[in-house]
Amino acid sequence: MSGPKPAGVRCIQLTSDNRCRLYGKPERPDVCRAFQPSAEICGSTNDEAMRNLIELEALTSS
Repeated sequence: MSGPKPAGVRCIQLTSDNRCRLYGKPERPDVCRAFQPSAEICGSTNDEAMRNLIELEALTSS
């Protein structure tokens, strides 16, 4: 993507099974490279992870 991704917009680099096409590549954004997954954020299912991320985006949006 050119420029920052707006909150709530799916990253264009995600595959249909939610894997990053840029993982391990130098062009992967710093914010993605720095993200450390945890059970608290990711939960145990994709749906739980999405609910947690949506809530975090809402809590941190200005």
